[in-house]
Amino acid sequence: MLYRRKNPHGGDIYEERIILDYSANTNPFGTPKGVLAAMNRVLSKVHHYPDPYCRELVHTIAAFENVPKEYILCGNGATELIYAYCEAAKPECAVELAPTFSEYALGLERVGCQVNRYVLRQENDFDLDDGFLKLMTAQKPEAIFLCNPNNPTGRLIPSCTLEIILDFCHQHNIRLFLDECFLDLSDQGISMKEFLTDHPQLFILKAFTKSYGMAGVRLGYCLCSDRELLTEMSKMVQPWNVSVLAQAAGVAALHEKQFLIKTKAIIPVERRWLKDELEALGFWVCPSQANYLLFCGNAGLHKALKKHGIAIRNCDNYHGLSSGWYRIAVRLHEQNEQLISAIKLVCGKG
Repeated sequence: MLYRRKNPHGGDIYEERIILDYSANTNPFGTPKGVLAAMNRVLSKVHHYPDPYCRELVHTIAAFENVPKEYILCGNGATELIYAYCEAAKPECAVELAPTFSEYALGLERVGCQVNRYVLRQENDFDLDDGFLKLMTAQKPEAIFLCNPNNPTGRLIPSCTLEIILDFCHQHNIRLFLDECFLDLSDQGISMKEFLTDHPQLFILKAFTKSYGMAGVRLGYCLCSDRELLTEMSKMVQPWNVSVLAQAAGVAALHEKQFLIKTKAIIPVERRWLKDELEALGFWVCPSQANYLLFCGNAGLHKALKKHGIAIRNCDNYHGLSSGWYRIAVRLHEQNEQLISAIKLVCGKG
C-alpha cells in the first residue's frame, strides 16, 4: 500500500467512484465562496514561501476567539497539532474515551505513552458519566484527551462536567487536551476558552476542516496559555507548515459568519429527519448533538452502499465499537434522501 500505512478515517473518495461522501463530517454546504475567492486571489503568490509565523491569520484568529495572539499556534490540519502536542508534552500515561478519534492514541503511542480508555456505554447514549471522574481519581494520568462533541458519537460533554474535570486537572497538574473541532456545528456547545488564562493545563484544538468545508486545505489551530508548551510544539512542526493558500483561506473563513449561521440552522432539521428514517429501518441511532450520526445497522452496509457510489464511515476500527457500527454526516435534504433510498434498497426495504 502507498505510504505503507492504512488510513483509518473516512473521506477517501479516490480509489472508487464515489458520488456521495457521507464518511467525512464536513459542512453540508461545502466551502464558502468567499474562501474559494480568497485562495484564487493569492494564486499569484504561491511562488513565495508562506509567512512562517502566520501573522495575519493569527491576528484574525485572536480577534475571532477573543484570546491573546500568544495563545495561538497554527498547523497543517488539526492532526499535525495532535502529533506535535504529544511530542512536546511527552506524557507517560494518558486517558481517553472509547470510542473517540483515533489520532490521539496514535500520537501518544508514537512517544511511548500508555493509553488507558474509559469505555462509553450504548445504554447510556455514549455519554460521559461519573465513572470517568472515579477513573481520573484512581489513575491520576499525566494527560486527559477529550473530544467535545465526541467523535463518532456526536454527544456533547456538559460544561459543568468539563469544569469539574478541569479543576481536577488544575489541582493535580494534569494536562487536559480538549478537541473542539466540531463544536461550532453543534447544538449550543460552549467553548472552554474562557478558562485558558487561569488554567495553563488546558489545551484546545480547533480546525477549519468541518465548519468551513476545508478538509483539502489542511488548516487547524490550537489555543493554550502555556507558552513553553507552544514553543516546544513549534519545534516539532516543519517550517512553513501552513501554505499561502491555507492562510488566505483561514482569514477569509473567519469572516463567514452568515455561512455558519445558515449551516447551524439546517443541521438539526436534517439530522432529525435522518435519525427518524434510520430508526424506521430498525437501526439504533445515537442522539447526536453534532453534524453527524452514529448508528448500528446491518453488517457490511458500507460495502453494499459503495456499489451505489455512496461512502459511509465504517466504525468497526473504533475502540468500543464493532462490526455493524457506522457514522454518517448530515448533508442537504436531497442528498439525505438519496442516502436513505440507497440504504432501503440494499436492505431489501426499497
